Amino acid sequence: MPADPLHRAGKPQRSTTSLPPSGSRTSAIEVRRSTRRRRTVSAYREGDRTVVLIPARMSEAEEQRWVSVMLDKLAAQESKRVLGDTELSERAARLSDLYFDGRARPVSVRWVTNQNTRWGSCTPAEGSIRLSHRLQGMPEYVVDYVLVHELAHLLVPGHGPRFWELLEAYPRTERARGYLEGVVAADRLPHLPAARDE
Repeated sequence: MPADPLHRAGKPQRSTTSLPPSGSRTSAIEVRRSTRRRRTVSAYREGDRTVVLIPARMSEAEEQRWVSVMLDKLAAQESKRVLGDTELSERAARLSDLYFDGRARPVSVRWVTNQNTRWGSCTPAEGSIRLSHRLQGMPEYVVDYVLVHELAHLLVPGHGPRFWELLEAYPRTERARGYLEGVVAADRLPHLPAARDE
């Protein structure tokens, strides 16, 4: 992240660490200190980065403690929003009805944690679809695209012209593919530790 060229009174100071806490899906934590912020601490996700807003007067120890507290809080909020396997199966059925006239009927649809190089996979002979846990927390249209992609494999196993014709039915195919390509490209960028503002 580029360093702040100016340090004016009240302008937030930023520091970044590239080491995520265990269990976190983010690759960086950015702490923004503000002289206007007196007591409150807040946090939000910005792409694959977590931004934590704290008062400028906080010590290093207080910063570390609050970063940990806010990451736990965000994780708890996000875990409530993540679809379970049952909801994922129901979603796949709705997408099949919508885009394939219900012809793609998987036997099982579930999240898996062992797919780090693929977003999803399908075994047509078994009727099973697996989505990478890395999709959790991404926009719904991206998860839907991966589901539609894998559902299409139940009808056409390979990636030939007929397969890509089926995917044209999903209106956000290009946008979702662009999003996923951006995530892959960002993951390949070097994560350099940023210097702390003094």
